[in-house]
Amino acid sequence: MPASSAAPIRILVVDDEQAVLDAFRRVLEPVPGDAGGAILDGLRMRLLGSGGNPALLAKQPRRQQTFDATYCSVPVAAVAAVRDAIAANAPFNIVFLDSHLPTGHDSQLAAQQIRELDQKVEIVICASGPDVNPLAFGRSAPPADRIFYLSKPLNPHEIRRISLALGEKHASFNQRMVELAEVDSLTGLPSRTQFVARLRHAIASAKRDGRTMALLYLDLDSFRCINDALGQVAGDEMLRRVGVRLREIMGENHVTDRLDPRGPGFEIARLGSDQFVVLLHTIDDSAHVDSVAQQLTIPLVTAADSASTSIMVTASIGVALYPADSVDEDALLRQAGIAMYTAKRQGRGRVEYFNATMKEGSQSRFRLEQRLQRALARDGFALFYQPQFDLGTGCISGVEALLRWTDDQLGSVSPDEFIPLAEEMGLIVPIGEWALRTACSHFREWQDMGLQAGRVAVNVSPPQFIEPGFCETVRRVLRDTGLDPSRLELEITESLAMSDDDRTAQILAELRRIGVSIAIDDFGVGHSNLGRLASIAVNRLKIDRGLMRSVDPQGRRAAIVGAIVSMARTLGLQVLAEGVEDFAQLLDLQELQCNEVQGYLLSQPLPADEITVLLQRLEQSTDTSRTMRLRSLAG
Repeated sequence: MPASSAAPIRILVVDDEQAVLDAFRRVLEPVPGDAGGAILDGLRMRLLGSGGNPALLAKQPRRQQTFDATYCSVPVAAVAAVRDAIAANAPFNIVFLDSHLPTGHDSQLAAQQIRELDQKVEIVICASGPDVNPLAFGRSAPPADRIFYLSKPLNPHEIRRISLALGEKHASFNQRMVELAEVDSLTGLPSRTQFVARLRHAIASAKRDGRTMALLYLDLDSFRCINDALGQVAGDEMLRRVGVRLREIMGENHVTDRLDPRGPGFEIARLGSDQFVVLLHTIDDSAHVDSVAQQLTIPLVTAADSASTSIMVTASIGVALYPADSVDEDALLRQAGIAMYTAKRQGRGRVEYFNATMKEGSQSRFRLEQRLQRALARDGFALFYQPQFDLGTGCISGVEALLRWTDDQLGSVSPDEFIPLAEEMGLIVPIGEWALRTACSHFREWQDMGLQAGRVAVNVSPPQFIEPGFCETVRRVLRDTGLDPSRLELEITESLAMSDDDRTAQILAELRRIGVSIAIDDFGVGHSNLGRLASIAVNRLKIDRGLMRSVDPQGRRAAIVGAIVSMARTLGLQVLAEGVEDFAQLLDLQELQCNEVQGYLLSQPLPADEITVLLQRLEQSTDTSRTMRLRSLAG
């Protein structure tokens, strides 16, 4: 097709300066007869701030592609324009968004809202020098590879060039999506789009014939961790094998359609990622569904890592029934998904049937997910710090950074509730990086004020720890904040530290080379390979608060704590006891020769400004004995 007859490229321009909007108009809507480019040449003075080059401009192709542009000066109008364009079945191909809008207008939030409305649109951020954080925009409006950047002052030729390039990219992408819409390219199974169409047809047929159907929604257990451990290539192969195995299981059941015994009475599809569905066209009773579901929950495939360790891949399944649960294809698929997520929360390889109570829980979870994404996009988190004290001196030895989230609608949300959710949603890596950077910045501020706080400890989740490039992230944060590596301690879980995983050992060794220290959190409650402690790069053991309850010199818990302290001393490790809540307990830990303590007896977690006041008070303290220092803190 000749370029001159191509469909216009739909463009939205968002900028609060009328002069910039006018300049975009002149670039995207050339005046007839301006074949020589004199108008574009004149725009160089307004956009680029320098003279033009008529010889260069004359070489640019003219009128080979037309543009259909809309202009807005505030984000709310832009979001409305995107919504209206989608409703009119004429979505925008490209959005040019100014990164520095007036006070009260958030460009990053606007990008997020636009992306939520249209996943396919290309977004171009127009930024003045370093006033934009690409990482922040990529997080708030993913995918990051559909966000581009132009530096101000803008060049009219660059505007036209990127408009043409992204317009062509958008058209090619849409065509490819049409080609892939019906079949999943990885497994060869029907895709979500094709399956929904088939489900709609099956519902109509079942309604006509008075049949009952069952929709089984499968999600592979712990697939993300397996994929991270073995790599994407191995993960893709695993998904292909799951698709093959699903066909085999359903074929072995000899499920046939009563209306057409020659054909299968089931549908299998891959919805995306590690999620599959099986539709049973005709079921006689719940036992029939149970039988099929139980076969689908047994290990579907076995993967092997580089060390030839077998990994059994199981699935959690949610079931929704037609017509008992719904007579609408979208609702039926949604209900099966709700039941599946309920099954996953109950453990691996489980089956759950949808009920109304699940719907209420799903709505609450969905609301929490939305607010969590918003908190990440708008820096809605905060860090509190709980001091740690040296039992030998009574002086502060460190502070542990603890993530807190207070939402303007939900109120204070417990970390036990939102951190596992963030891990499931894949948000824990950016949240963890924010916490690491913020903690290092706060600690450096205290150092600049001349306040002594020992070290700052930051918790690292397993997905964040094994994320490729984690060590480089630590280096970058330390470099950007100017914090000495010896002042940073990273806390990891006991199960992660003690796993017989070469990758974990390599990361720990690299962190030691960087100069940061490592603490094993909640030590003493997991199943530890204690011999591994001698071979991995760890500095400190943090005794779980559960072991600290009712500690006394003659008690069994005290014997456990004493054994941990003795073992740690032999290995050259420090020991910190968490959850210290009364002074007698503190004295008992001194008797057991524990190195450090933290807990509500000495200080609850405090926001950064209150920690600053506490550090100042400790600097001015005249108490000379360790016991008096600790008594003054305990009140």
